[in-house]
Amino acid sequence: MVAGLVLAAGAGRRYGAPKALVRHDGRLLVERAVDVLRAAGCAPIVVVIGAAADQVRAEASLGDATLIENADWDTGMGSSLRAGLAALAGTDAPAAVVQLVDMPGITPEAVRRFVPIAGPAVLAMAGYGARRGHPVLLGRDHWAGIAQLAIGDVGARPYLARHSESVHIVRCDDVADDADLDTPA
Repeated sequence: MVAGLVLAAGAGRRYGAPKALVRHDGRLLVERAVDVLRAAGCAPIVVVIGAAADQVRAEASLGDATLIENADWDTGMGSSLRAGLAALAGTDAPAAVVQLVDMPGITPEAVRRFVPIAGPAVLAMAGYGARRGHPVLLGRDHWAGIAQLAIGDVGARPYLARHSESVHIVRCDDVADDADLDTPA
């Protein structure tokens, strides 16, 4: 079992609206992110919401995903990552695949590539040629250390940089695109 964690709490200031509520190809981005993790076999799935949390609850169809409200969402992505990992600490999941809500090019095929290597001690990032990106796999043994460094608008990247020799790179450039939606088309 590999958990799925969707970070969807931001206000989308550059975009002009919370990205969780943005429609892309007929679906809300938050619905799409959850569907990708579900199709890849992730369970449980936790979605961290914040800005427009009530509207996300009212409009998004997320099935059995657990919604966690991050009251500190406006301090940056780090607080959402901490909130999500804290919620997953109460599960038996040995690892979590982290998906950002504003990356509609991530596919179930890309996420599935992380499942065979998932374990409590594993760290992994998607590889797009020489560039590293999402999805990211975080083994349970690392969650406390990641939470300590996830401050402000920084997620797991500082922790992954400190442990770069242990980070597995999972090629995803043939099945996904981790470009984020920063501005409306």
